[in-house]
Amino acid sequence: MTVAPEILRYSAFAAVPDGGNPAGVVLDAAGLDDAEMQRIAAEVGFSETAFLTGAEHDSARFTVRYWSPGAEVPFCGHATVATAVALAERDGPGTVVFDTPAGSVTMESFADADGRVTVAFTSVEPAVRDLAPATRDRLLALLGATAADVDPRFPVREAFAGNWHPIVFLGDRELFHQFRFAPAEVAELMREQGWLGTVTVLHADDPGDIEARNLFPVGRITEDPATGSAAASVGAYLRDQGFPGDAVRIRQGAHVGRPSELRVTIPATGGIIVSGGATRIG
Repeated sequence: MTVAPEILRYSAFAAVPDGGNPAGVVLDAAGLDDAEMQRIAAEVGFSETAFLTGAEHDSARFTVRYWSPGAEVPFCGHATVATAVALAERDGPGTVVFDTPAGSVTMESFADADGRVTVAFTSVEPAVRDLAPATRDRLLALLGATAADVDPRFPVREAFAGNWHPIVFLGDRELFHQFRFAPAEVAELMREQGWLGTVTVLHADDPGDIEARNLFPVGRITEDPATGSAAASVGAYLRDQGFPGDAVRIRQGAHVGRPSELRVTIPATGGIIVSGGATRIG
């Protein structure tokens, strides 16, 4: 008789007790095939569920895959943090490496005096590239914006730190908070462009303190409460644009009633570091 794997549920990057982004975690998924992982992710219903499908013998190195309710995705930051917290609660804090479809990600976990675990992950090597003007204008139009609404300090570009994310900084705070979009049309553009993560829309008076909205209709989630891969991509974008400073706070999730906070450290070279915690939920 086959024993069903245990499915854990965590909320990552919560800024308040009922905030953060929920993720499913399956720590023993070695016997699951693709169809079973897709089925479990759909039943869990969160934006992503992470599956540990293998581990190197006597090591802290694991193979991890991520599934949204609709498809496999290369990388998911909040599910990565949730998985690392679950491992730290089971095995104790320390350093582990996750081999993901996007590349290898190093995780460091720490426990405070009360046993609460915080995790910092270092992204894969990031990249930033220009976005074709026609694609940029089409994306802006879907957000009810034009090129004149873009913050002149931050041109629209694409950034990668596990997934490719279009990065859109809106200069007007009211437009940032009030824009509306058609999920089906945005999802169609995302599929065409190969954006398997989120459309990342931002506002910042201070580049060290950023408000974020991450649209994820391609994953059947209209707006994501907290997006670790997008946070890492924003760090890569800021470094590429030459903005000073190595520590950034990203506040997200207020628009969907789940306030979240992600901390980003931007080293001079290499992967971007994103840190936060995760709390087990029923």
